[in-house]
Amino acid sequence: MNRTSFIAAVLTNPVNRKILERLTELGAPDCWLVSGALFQTVWNSLTNRPPNFGIRDYDVFYFDPDTSWDAEDEVIARAAVLFGDLGVPVEVRNQARVHLWYEQKFGTPYPPLTRATGGIDRFLMDTAMVGIRRNGEGYEVHAPKGFDDIANMIIRANREPNFHPARYREKAERWRELWPEITILPA
Repeated sequence: MNRTSFIAAVLTNPVNRKILERLTELGAPDCWLVSGALFQTVWNSLTNRPPNFGIRDYDVFYFDPDTSWDAEDEVIARAAVLFGDLGVPVEVRNQARVHLWYEQKFGTPYPPLTRATGGIDRFLMDTAMVGIRRNGEGYEVHAPKGFDDIANMIIRANREPNFHPARYREKAERWRELWPEITILPA
């Protein structure tokens, strides 16, 4: 799988396509559609399932140096209106704020980020480390680990900061129930 075939597979999901078409209207800086909505759509394409099969939500990351709760809440409210007709949960998070709440929620510190793609780089699995956004007439893709694990349906731990073995196993097992074709490598 290469960048072109990845984008083509991602766009088979009409929800992904609509979110990407509207993402700039959100008005959030450094904004990306990320993770499960992307790689799980590819898995669905590879296994001849409906494009949105098994996708719990659609995650949008952005990076705004205004780390106030009110500023993020404003973007979340705009997203609810902008994507409300899609009939799916769209989770929007300012990656500049993650270090403010992560330790309380997950028990380990989270170094501050400097861009939205920094949050993509810290996902628990290499497969999840993907983001896409419109770039003029085309698409910009952030995939620091490439597309091989996505194409081969391999779940591999990202041992960078903030790795949690229990969360890794929990997510991987949930995905195996939906896509029994996946291979889960030991954490």
